[in-house]
Amino acid sequence: VQLVESGGGSVQAGGSLRLSCAASGRILPGNVLSWYRQAPGKEREFVASIAWSSGHTEYGLSVQGRFTISKNNDKNMMFLEMNSLKPEDTATYYCGRRLVYVTDYADWGPGTQVTVST
Repeated sequence: VQLVESGGGSVQAGGSLRLSCAASGRILPGNVLSWYRQAPGKEREFVASIAWSSGHTEYGLSVQGRFTISKNNDKNMMFLEMNSLKPEDTATYYCGRRLVYVTDYADWGPGTQVTVST
C-alpha cells in the first residue's frame, strides 16, 4: 500500500491545519494507521494512531487535547486535525501503516511539512 500525505503548510501560532493521508489501496481490518513527525535534528515522534476496524485512537502527550485523528474507511483515508498549533509542532509529518500486533511499520508516506511561526 502506498501512502501519500497532504495538507501541510505554514500557519501562525494558534492556527489550525488538517492533514490527510491517502492510501493507494484498501486498508484491511487489522491495521493501524498512525501519524508521526520529525523536526530537524530530532528523532521521529509519535503523534497519533487509529485502529482501522475499531477506531480506537491514541495520542502523544504533546498533542493531546489539540490534535484529533480520524479516518474514512470507504475512501481509505486518514486525517489529522491540528488546532492551537505551536511553533514546536513544526516538523515533517508522516503517515504510516502497521498491523495491529506488529510494532514495525510496513508502509510510510513521503511526508508533508508543517511550519508554525510565532
